[in-house]
Amino acid sequence: MPDLHHTFLKHDLGHLNIIADFWGLELESHTADAAADELSASILKPEPVRETLEILSPDARSAIHALIESTGKIEWVIFTRKYGTIQEMGIAKRERERPFQNPTSVTEGLFYRGLIDKAFFETENGAQEFAFIPDDLFEVIRQVIKDEKKEETRKNLSEPLGRLAISVEKAFELPADDSILDDATTLLAAIRMGQDQINVKRDLYELLSSAKIIKKNTFQTEETKNFLGISRAEALNLLYTSWTASKTFNELRLLPNILCEGEWKNDAYNTRQFLLNLIHDLPKDKWWSIPAFVRDIKEKTPDFQRPAGDYDSWFIKRISDGQYLRGFAHWDEIDGALIKYYISLLHYLGQVDLASPQAGKEAAAFRIKHFKQTKKETGKITVSSNGKIIIPQLLSRAIRYQVARFCEWDDKKGDDYVYRVTARSLKHANEQRLKAEQLLSLLVKHTSGSVPPPLVKALKRWDAQGSEAHLETQTILKLSKPEMLVELRKSKAARFLGDVLNPTTVVIKSGAQDKVLAALAELGLFAEIL
Repeated sequence: MPDLHHTFLKHDLGHLNIIADFWGLELESHTADAAADELSASILKPEPVRETLEILSPDARSAIHALIESTGKIEWVIFTRKYGTIQEMGIAKRERERPFQNPTSVTEGLFYRGLIDKAFFETENGAQEFAFIPDDLFEVIRQVIKDEKKEETRKNLSEPLGRLAISVEKAFELPADDSILDDATTLLAAIRMGQDQINVKRDLYELLSSAKIIKKNTFQTEETKNFLGISRAEALNLLYTSWTASKTFNELRLLPNILCEGEWKNDAYNTRQFLLNLIHDLPKDKWWSIPAFVRDIKEKTPDFQRPAGDYDSWFIKRISDGQYLRGFAHWDEIDGALIKYYISLLHYLGQVDLASPQAGKEAAAFRIKHFKQTKKETGKITVSSNGKIIIPQLLSRAIRYQVARFCEWDDKKGDDYVYRVTARSLKHANEQRLKAEQLLSLLVKHTSGSVPPPLVKALKRWDAQGSEAHLETQTILKLSKPEMLVELRKSKAARFLGDVLNPTTVVIKSGAQDKVLAALAELGLFAEIL
């Protein structure tokens, strides 16, 4: 979009003088070009913008907020449908009728103040007309609104919101930990191995993306190596700080019970900073009531993520029944749920403890966790002669990540990760240019050399010979008399028969069962399928 100076350049000197009057300015320039330069330089300052916004009507401020939320532009037909249009007139008629003194719509009033303009911009459907705020003026207005919001919040929130949790709310404690690091290791190994189906938290993908460890679900080699190589405390801090600074992580669109539709945008970063500031202002080492905290935010600053209190333009659908949640009546399902989600995410990132009335119930209290050094990664691998590998949670994440790429994964047992070395897993590893010898070296190093000899032998033979034994599932036909098999082998079904196992037993080729059954029927035999 054009800046303010270039927007003013398309207007005549009389129009620019009208704008100047609204801003309490008297232009010294006598040409439109010079006036455009003088006027834009005078307007693009926080103080005059703040003063101008303060005297706007509620509807006019709503229109400005709507444009700010839509990154500065809205299709003209949509904008004017809600805020009215502009009377088209030439210079002489404008001077005679002076529409700027009694504008017929919100749009017209903002237009003659120089806060908005209209122009054609290219879209996927060709050129379309938009109402817009010039780029540099957009940035000033957005900062002024942000500062106003902070000041209003400061006045409203002189005391911590909510209250201390009562005993029933904190009966069952869920201490924070750093298990997110182990989930991340599992996910990274799965991505590296090309596994699409893996049971991890949906927001873990976004957290790793914020830390630039994965990009569009694509493995980032150097970033992953660094993440797995640093201490658990450093890794946890990396995920937390990357999340707090992220401009792309959108918590609202990760809420589990709703679906956000359409092209509207929310300011996830500033919402995050606002809520984190509220949480960090709470007393440390004190259990705090989640319902009371949410209720106070609703009462004192309900519009924390909604510019101008807009509860209608966001298309948010409840997944369970497909109902669109529009209006303030659905605040708890969207805005309230978002606050609870932030608290749960902080718990996942090891920053707050949770508590609930009883096991399995929704968290009703939280406590800001004092920093504690996370455990060091120690321990060793346990290996069985049948290829079963057990890795404790606190073994190096980098080692578990490497071992996992050679194995099939069993369910986790307690704090132990369980893997199995199989011909299929080694074949898959080989497709990634990994050799069984590399796995053997890892196991020897991290079991203090106690790898069972049969597994050592098997891994070495695999690199040398590949798979030397096969298990197959086949369809077998058993006949009661040898002459039946002889007759069948002379029929047109002979091409569907495989290896003869004995005089009355033969393998049926894959997918040929029905054809062999039909051939037997023609020979006067009905076969029973077991």
